Parts: sequence; C-alpha cells; structure tokens
Amino acid sequence: MSFVRVGDKTGFNLYLRHVLSMIFANHMSTTVVAAPESLDLEQASAEDRIKWAAEKFGDGLVMTTSFGIQAAVMLHLATRVVPKIPVIFIDTGYLFPETYRFARELTEKLNLNLKKYVPAMTAAEQEALYGKQWEQGLDGLKRYNFINKVEPMDRAVRELGATAWLAGLRRSQGSTRESLKVVQVQNKITKVHPIIDWDNRRVHQYLTVHGLSYHPLWEHGYVSVGDWHSTSKLLDGMREEDTRFGGLKRECGLHEASGKDDFQI
Repeated sequence: MSFVRVGDKTGFNLYLRHVLSMIFANHMSTTVVAAPESLDLEQASAEDRIKWAAEKFGDGLVMTTSFGIQAAVMLHLATRVVPKIPVIFIDTGYLFPETYRFARELTEKLNLNLKKYVPAMTAAEQEALYGKQWEQGLDGLKRYNFINKVEPMDRAVRELGATAWLAGLRRSQGSTRESLKVVQVQNKITKVHPIIDWDNRRVHQYLTVHGLSYHPLWEHGYVSVGDWHSTSKLLDGMREEDTRFGGLKRECGLHEASGKDDFQI
C-alpha cells in the first residue's frame, strides 16, 4: 500500500482518483460477474437471481413489462445484467395515454430490446362481437384477459423461443402473490421473480438511487396501472388489489395458468 505525504495535494488527488476508479470498476463488474455456484435463491439478491436465470436459461430468457407504476425497477435491474434481453410488452389497445408515453421514455432511456405484441382481434372487433367485456362479471373478464393478454403472451413465448420469464411480481402486492416463490413453473415455462420479497420502501429507494421515475399516474393516486377501463385510484379503505378489475380479481391472466395443454403459459 502506498502512502501520501500530508500537504502533497497532487499526490493525494491522484491517489483519490485511483481509489474512486477501483470502486467504480468493482461496482460496474456486478453486471457481468456470474452468480455464486451454490446459490440459495430465496436469500439471494435480485441481481444474483437474474444472473442465475441468465446462466441457466441463456437465450431462452425473456422478461415482461406492462410499463406500470414501478416498471422502471425491473427493467433497469434486468438490463444491467442482460442488456439485450427480449422485453415483451402486451399492448391491449386500452392502455392509458400516460402509459404509452412512459413506455417510449423508458425504452429510449434504457435502450430496451422491446418486443410488442397485440391481440389477434382488435378492440373495435371485440366490442362489436362481445360488447364491453370488462363490465360482464368474472366470465367477461376471463374472456377479455384471454383475448388481450394470455393469447398474445403465449404467442410471444413461442415466437421468441422462451423457456424462462423474468416477472416483477412482489408478495406485498396482493393475496394472490403472497405465497409465490422466487422460481416457479407455470404450465410449460419457468418464471423467475427477482424482486418478489421487495416492499414499497425498497422499490422507492431503488428508483431514487438510480434516478428512475414512477409511472406518471403515481402522482394522481394510482398504485397499480393496467387498462384504463379496469383500473382505479387507491381510495380510503381499499387494498392495492382492489384497484384492479373493480375488486373482482387481482390478476389479468398472465400470472395464472391458462389451463390449456397446447399453451406454454
């Protein structure tokens, strides 16, 4: 170890620059260093969980985003480890205008390898044939979610040759997620949940440290954002899961087994 004489400003400045460069280099290396060989995924960091998935599934690894309230967290985390990971975005045609603008902002900021998929049936055709399905109880919601979410996602998985899927689900988001594991199998695909054990405070800290933004509707009282017709603000006495689908259900179908033998998800 070298020592610097007190009062030698030039030497001290050079030494300080050297130390800072070493710290920065070590910080940057976390995006490429392999995950430990014997890794307890339930206790591992979000970064190590992503590294593990990248090593295990290689080019078969994809991720999804809805460009929702806290979407920037998972997009930033994943692309630091796997910069060109395919990012699947299911565009139902019923998203908030703010969501489309947020999607463009994050896609450009993080240089996302975005893969956008849309339903095989347009919104106009659906409404002509079935009416406003989101107003038709659980059966209507099930059909709506299958047409607009499940089928496009299954198509994406097939076309991209995906065998594993990173998803930003968190246990604190609702009763349907509180028992989820870091790694689970949904039908024929493996799902990995890197931030499953994060709470809202940790999400906020990550966004703040990395200069990332919440979805614009966060400032207007929304804690979860999906389609405009089935998303509401969080009001007194409501749980987060009550803000989706009029409180009838939490999940949009993507994170529920399709029940179809010929589907991957």
